[in-house]
Amino acid sequence: MDEITALAKRRGFIFQSSEIYGGVNGIWDYGPVGVEMKRNIREAWWRDVVALRGDVVGIESAIIMHADVWRASGHVDNFTDLMMDCKTCKKRFRADQIAGIRCPACGNATLTAPRAFNLMFKTQLGAMEDAASEAYLRPETAQGMFVDFKLAYQAARKKPPFGIAQIGKAFRNEVTPGNFIFRSREFELMELEYFVPPDPEEAGLRWHRYWVDQRYDWWLALGVQAERLRKHEYAGADLAHYSRATTDIEYDYPFGWGELEGIAHRGTFDLSQHVHASGKDLSFFDEETKTKYLPAVVEPALGSDRALLVFLIDAYEKEDDRTVLHLHPRLAPYKAAVFPLVRNKPEIVELAAAIERDLRPRVRTTFDDSGNVGKRYYRQDEIGTPFCITIDYESLERQDVTVRDRDTKQQERVAISRLESYLGEKLR
Repeated sequence: MDEITALAKRRGFIFQSSEIYGGVNGIWDYGPVGVEMKRNIREAWWRDVVALRGDVVGIESAIIMHADVWRASGHVDNFTDLMMDCKTCKKRFRADQIAGIRCPACGNATLTAPRAFNLMFKTQLGAMEDAASEAYLRPETAQGMFVDFKLAYQAARKKPPFGIAQIGKAFRNEVTPGNFIFRSREFELMELEYFVPPDPEEAGLRWHRYWVDQRYDWWLALGVQAERLRKHEYAGADLAHYSRATTDIEYDYPFGWGELEGIAHRGTFDLSQHVHASGKDLSFFDEETKTKYLPAVVEPALGSDRALLVFLIDAYEKEDDRTVLHLHPRLAPYKAAVFPLVRNKPEIVELAAAIERDLRPRVRTTFDDSGNVGKRYYRQDEIGTPFCITIDYESLERQDVTVRDRDTKQQERVAISRLESYLGEKLR
């Protein structure tokens, strides 16, 4: 993790928020390279979960919602972690991370009894700070899709089974954030609420199994090593009170196995809660059967920040002479880097700049003329760029370039006229 953290800062993936003021624990900024990769992760998820499917639509709900939304969902009363404080060193720990009666920091047996700590950030709407102006930063995006369920299916003219997807910021006042961006206070969620009709043969459970397989295969398709993934199914007392089935896709992080994505069969709990609290009918009316019902929900949910961390860890390799990120081309911040071999020959620099400019509308590229070519290669290897294109003296005469493959380091001469189609074939 130390190597990943150092690389992320050095190459412009992730910075500590407000670093010049000492930083804010559990909050991170994304640099020039990180913002490109995070955007690619969002687009890969949206393409596969929404754009390529006819049964899923998207929405974008507000970060701040009516406070009653969070009362109805149970977050105000129940969205808590049990915390224990050490009376000696004054440090605070999550109760589920404590083994025994001694403080893991100072070793003294002076821990308090577990106490509930609400994880939501509270704020105020308007100028008056009173109970009527109380509001919360959302800890998840799911509730926006539940309260907008009826509006969304009517506008999109959809009927169950169908899904509503959303990507957006969420906030949790984690007392013990850590492991870099694995657990933070401000993060981005990518969530799908897939609504299914009630069925005595448990269609919801079938759809739960379907989405577990779909999401597991998605990680494999983007290059995550199968031996570092596993499915963890919850049962009995480990299930949330509203859940019919929950499966976590877990990853083998440097600090051990941990959650990567959760897929939960939530039943009708959420819609029922909002119907009861708001007094509004959120049922779906089926015109064909003339029946009205509240659909059950299957929810695959993951964080783009945690996904980025996994893709970095999984792609990271330290070789004898270089460090390289073997990122899937869909995720790589840049697909190709364009180099002039030398900076002191204007014709070569101009040709390199023209090639990069021509490729840019269709292939995400970057131009680099700093340092010798070898250093540029290894700089691009560290940020996961699949191909480096070098324009040299021969390029001026032969109208071709050298294309270097990140993973094999093999080089090939390619005509400038077919460079775009060449990259298109390689980047599929």
